[in-house]
Amino acid sequence: MSRHVDTVDENGLSVRVLAGDALPGGTSARGDHYRPVAGEMDDPARPHFGRIDFERLPNTRDLGGLPAADGRRVRPGLLLRSGLLCWASDDDLRRLRDDYRLRAVVDFRDATELAETPDPMRLLPEARLVHADVLNRVYEGVTQSAEARRRFQRLKDDDDDPAGFLAEFYPHHLTSEAGIRAYALFIRTILETDDGAVLWHCHVGRDRCGMGSMLIEHILGAPMAAIEDDYLATNLYTDEPTTLRADANLRFIRVAVEALTSQWGGIGGYVRDALGVSDADVSELRARYLE
Repeated sequence: MSRHVDTVDENGLSVRVLAGDALPGGTSARGDHYRPVAGEMDDPARPHFGRIDFERLPNTRDLGGLPAADGRRVRPGLLLRSGLLCWASDDDLRRLRDDYRLRAVVDFRDATELAETPDPMRLLPEARLVHADVLNRVYEGVTQSAEARRRFQRLKDDDDDPAGFLAEFYPHHLTSEAGIRAYALFIRTILETDDGAVLWHCHVGRDRCGMGSMLIEHILGAPMAAIEDDYLATNLYTDEPTTLRADANLRFIRVAVEALTSQWGGIGGYVRDALGVSDADVSELRARYLE
């Protein structure tokens, strides 16, 4: 396992870098971007953070092999995280349909995004589409006062802290009424899908998808370091332009966890008390998805 260090870069952003400053495959652990710990890339149970070699879906990844409760691992081929599905090639969709036996697609985007770039459900006839809109009017809800709107605009325009806006906004993915409804629906969909795979996505597969992934990974007993690395891995595989304002960032996921800790005592309390996931549900999910 490679040694890593959590530090702060010249922009005041917390970063995780490798001792030796390089990742396998020639990827640089640059201080202005977040990169996951290299050790998990070396893990034969989940090489390359579960990335599936699809033709046109660069950030679709299988949670299979992720370390979980009681020294077990997540079963492969059942829990998939992704970015937009609309770019999938015919062969990508064939593989999702036939090889992964996809049975549910959870789309965390809003109605406008769905209308502009719809999921190709016609070519996934055995999968149901579940719309779990994480940000439904959330931005309006946290910026209803004139002062709040000005503050958020200042954060968006702040070149000295380009990641400040998302650091401020990230907790609302989870703590708003819309977020709670969406993530409760997400977990319920996984519980109700007892045959075949579930795939969840947003646009890039980073923020809304990242928080959903954090929740199911926590339920399955993954350690926080592995959850953080899985979140950061989007920076390795997305084909979106990299930017300090938007790249997956330890600061974002940690401020979200801090918000859950403040209000519910941690991720577990949020899952139980906000999302309504019972101990029996957790046992069912672990029995089904761990090996």
